[in-house]
Amino acid sequence: MPAGYRRHLYRDDAVVLRVQKLGESDRIITLLTRRHGRLRAVARGVRRTSSKFGARLEPFGHIDLQLAGSPEGVGSSLHSVSQVEALMLYGKKFLTDYPRYTAASAIAETAERLSPVEREPALRLFQLTLGALKALAAGEHASSLVLDAYLLRGMSFAGWAPALGECAVCGSPGQHGAFSVPAGGAVCPDCRPPGAAHPAPATVALMQALTSGDWQLADATEQPVRRECSGLVAAHLQWHMERNLRALPLVDRRESTS
Repeated sequence: MPAGYRRHLYRDDAVVLRVQKLGESDRIITLLTRRHGRLRAVARGVRRTSSKFGARLEPFGHIDLQLAGSPEGVGSSLHSVSQVEALMLYGKKFLTDYPRYTAASAIAETAERLSPVEREPALRLFQLTLGALKALAAGEHASSLVLDAYLLRGMSFAGWAPALGECAVCGSPGQHGAFSVPAGGAVCPDCRPPGAAHPAPATVALMQALTSGDWQLADATEQPVRRECSGLVAAHLQWHMERNLRALPLVDRRESTS
């Protein structure tokens, strides 16, 4: 630690992405904060039954907290949690609902992957993640649709959004009938590479609806269209991430409504 450095206190609100055990009574909490991006913090003693705020530091919660450490990255990369107030513990809304819980797990893992640099502000990603968890808790849309909407918008945040209304290669406008993940999305007949998929027009329309927030169209789609959409979205995301998401294979997409 640099000479003269003192850990100071600051506040932020955050979404809890992940919780890991540390020793016998502590936890490491991975947070996506509103103003300071993704960071990790030690919550000491929260696994004891006498802990005052252990229940507030569960995954998928929206919390207001006081942290000890440097938001600029001076000293240890691990902060310490000194105070926590629950703003909305969304995880409690779907703790026993497997489809929504697994969708939330995939959202949290994606948020962590889309914020690879600690303490780098990512307000849009924070708002997107918070909105997705809120939507899952409300249960107004199928959890698979909420997840795919989040993944598509998250890819837009990262600069990986699939081309849907134009050819990904030459830019020619129109609803093209082929889709190539390596090429970047929909492709016209002249640019279509070998092995390109040929999704139903309704599938591409669903992807566009989820990207733009047209929930009336999205909610009216049938399960085969949703499954095909989910497959394309997952393939496109993981291609650009260059790694698989552990939570995606666990997501239950069988329900028609949440």
